[in-house]
Order: sequence, then C-alpha cells, then structure tokens
Amino acid sequence: MREIEHLSRLYIAYQFLLAEDTKERSAEELKEMQDKVVKLQEELCENDKKIKALSQEIEELEKRKDKETGGILRSLEDALAEAQRVNTKSQSAFDLKKKNLTSEENKRKELEKNMIEDSKTLAAKEKEVKKITDGLNTLQEASNKDAEALAAAQQHFNAVSAGLSSNEDGAEATLAGQMMACKNDISKAQTEAKQAQMKLKHAQQELKTKQAEVKKMDSGYRKDQEALEAVKKLEEKLEAEMKKLNYEENKEESLLEKRRQLSRDISRLKETYEALLARFPNLQFAYRDPERNWNRNCVKGLVASLISVKDTSATTALELVAGERLYNVVVDTEVTGKKLLEKGELKRRYTIIPLNKISASRIAPETLRIAQNLVGPNNVHVALSLVEYKPELQKAMEFVFGTTFVCDNMDNAKKVAFDKRIMTRTVTLGGDIFDPHGTLSGGARSQAASILTKFQELKDVQDELRIKENELQALEEELAGLKNTAEK
Repeated sequence: MREIEHLSRLYIAYQFLLAEDTKERSAEELKEMQDKVVKLQEELCENDKKIKALSQEIEELEKRKDKETGGILRSLEDALAEAQRVNTKSQSAFDLKKKNLTSEENKRKELEKNMIEDSKTLAAKEKEVKKITDGLNTLQEASNKDAEALAAAQQHFNAVSAGLSSNEDGAEATLAGQMMACKNDISKAQTEAKQAQMKLKHAQQELKTKQAEVKKMDSGYRKDQEALEAVKKLEEKLEAEMKKLNYEENKEESLLEKRRQLSRDISRLKETYEALLARFPNLQFAYRDPERNWNRNCVKGLVASLISVKDTSATTALELVAGERLYNVVVDTEVTGKKLLEKGELKRRYTIIPLNKISASRIAPETLRIAQNLVGPNNVHVALSLVEYKPELQKAMEFVFGTTFVCDNMDNAKKVAFDKRIMTRTVTLGGDIFDPHGTLSGGARSQAASILTKFQELKDVQDELRIKENELQALEEELAGLKNTAEK
C-alpha cells in the first residue's frame, strides 16, 4: 500500500514535470507564434502600404492615360465633327451646283431643239420668199410687157385718129372698126395692167411681211444662239468649280474613314512603342533639358540607337564587340556632356562620348588585307564595316567598332586573332571571342533577347509611326483644303 502511494506520488510528480515542461514549451511556442503574428502583421501593414502606393500609382497612371487618350479622343471627335460639317456643306454646295448644271443642261437642250426648229422654219421661209420673189419678177416682166402694149396701142390710136391706120393683118379697115378694135385692145390692156398692179402690190406686201418674219426669226435665232453660248459658258464654269472642289462621290467619307484608320494605327504603334520601352527601359535615353532653349540636336543618343546592322547574322558578334559601349551616349562636345551629367537628371550612370574630343583608332587597311588573304575576303570583316550610321558619327563608331575583326567561324577567328602579323581581337558570328592579349570566351549562345534586335524593332516602330503621322498630317491638309474650297 505504501509502495502504491509512493508510486502514485512519483506518477503525479512525473505528470507535474511533464505539465511544467509542456507549459514552458507552450509558452515558448506561444511567444514564437505571437512574434510571427506581429511580424506577419508588420508585413501585412507593409504590403497594405505597398498596395495603396501601387493603387495610387495605378490611379495616377490611369488618370494620365485617360487624360492623354481623352484629349486625343476629344480632338479626334472635334475634328470628326468639323469634317462632317465641312462634308455637309461641301455636299450641299455640290448638290446645288449639280442641280444647277442639270438645269442648265436641260435649258441648253431646249435651246438647241428650238434652234433646230427655227433653222428649219427659217429655211422654209427663205424658200417661200424666193418663190414670192420669183413670182414678183414674173409679174414685173408681165407689167412691163403690158406697158409696152399700152404704149403701142396708144400710138396706134393716134395714128388712126390721123387716118393712117390699118388692121393687124395689114388690110385696110374702116375707121369705126379700127376704133372699136383699138378700144377693145386698150380696155384689155388696162384691165391686165390693173390686175398686174394689184398682183404686184399684193406680192410687195407679202414680201414685206415675209421679210419682217425673217428678220424676227433671225433676231430670235441670234438670241437663242447667245443664250446657248451663255449656257455653255455657265456649264464650263460649273464644271471648273467642281474640278476645283476636287470632289468625287463619297471621297470625303473615304478620307474620313482613312483618317480614322490612321488614328487607330498611330494609337497601336504608340502602344507598341511604349510596351517595348516598358519591357526594355535601357532602350531609351531620357534626360531633362539642363537649361532654357536647350538644343536637343546636340545630344545624338545611345550608340545602339544610332546604328543599323547591315546583316542580321552579325548582330550577336556586334553586341559582343561593342559590349557596354552600346549604352554610351554620343554628344557633340564635352560641354554638352558636362551639362547633361550635372543638370540632366539622368536616372542611371552613363558614359559620354563627345565627338569633338574622342580619340579613336581603327584597323589599318594593310592589316585587313593580311587577314583577308589569310582566311578569304568574305570570311573576315572589320566590325565597323558591318554597321550603317551618319557620317558625323564616324569618330564615335570607330571608338566602338573600329578595332575588332568579325569572322564567320572559330577556325578563321583563331587564325586571324593569333597571327603574329595581326594580333587583333576577333569575334565570331556565333559569339566566340578570341583576344590575343586577354582571355577566350565561347559556348552556348545566350537566350536573352538581342539588344540590337530590340533597338531595330523600336526604330522600325518609330519609322512606321512617323510615316503614319505624316500621312495623317497630309490627309488633314487635304480635308482642310476641301473645307476652304467649299467655303469659297
């Protein structure tokens, strides 16, 4: 019994010790957990601050983007509204001129029709006048003959009165008979003369009437001719104005659609350009103007942005040739470089290459000739000959690319680099470097994006963007010209 109590006390003591140990460990674990909680809370607070800062930055960026795009959108909407107004005005002017032209063409056709009818009527009247004139001439001849007959009869009457007459057959006749015959002849001649006079008078009156009609028709013909000429001149004027408007059906709508497409293309290219700069911030050299009226043409830019690779297969080799010098900044003078470094607020360290101070050397022509004879002229090139650049940058490019060979493969590179007559740093197209005065390097190519390739992509985007912006400007000028012409 006593042993059981002893064992019970021992068990209780053991349990107590275990409990104490558990208590201590629990306290330590609790403290550790509390420390972790505090640390996590601190991290949580820090993350909250970062989230707020990022949210604020995102909000500012969105506001700036909305402001920029909103301004562009508003300007485009205003331009669209203005263009539509001009389009409506131009369309109205065109429709009015087209309507006037149609009306004048109808008038011209009517006048031409009237002229044809008047010409036919004039020809008919001229035939009638000719016919009447011929009849008048005939009557005149008959009148003359009757007058001659009357004169002969009168002479015969006088002779008879003197007792010296004979009949028409030459036979002797009594005076009374001859008197009777003579009176009959006189009466007949007088009647015929009166009839001829009446016909002549009627013909003269009809001739005057016809002549008046002809004059009237001739006057109408001239008026019609003048009206036709006026219509033709008006038609030519309208056609000239339409040509001056340079108007085609749906042309302005086509121009507006083209402008919308160009605006979309420009926005897309700007987004691509900004995305490239965001992914590769080293592609851009940004600085603040060190002073007022700063001439930005004094700063040429990064070396990598100033060259174009003639053959893309040499891109890797050229990057190794240039190394970090690809990110050197070319300026016109050391004064410009000093101002940039002191007041340009550059965001990272840059090496400046002043064109007026840089001392550059290049591989001698004789050394190049030896290398070409050694491995073949198509298998070795001076790195400088593989890039294109502006002539004003010659010294800077010699400084970066002028002292290294580029070979097509390792064997040729070894021969060139270590030939005692050459002893010049050589790089292969695959990216292996042979330097007789230093180390060798090679192996698998880096899978990272080629910086020169990205620079070329950025330049291509800039060039395309510049072309699109020039096209948009030309299109805006064309629309403005159309607007000015329409308003005139």
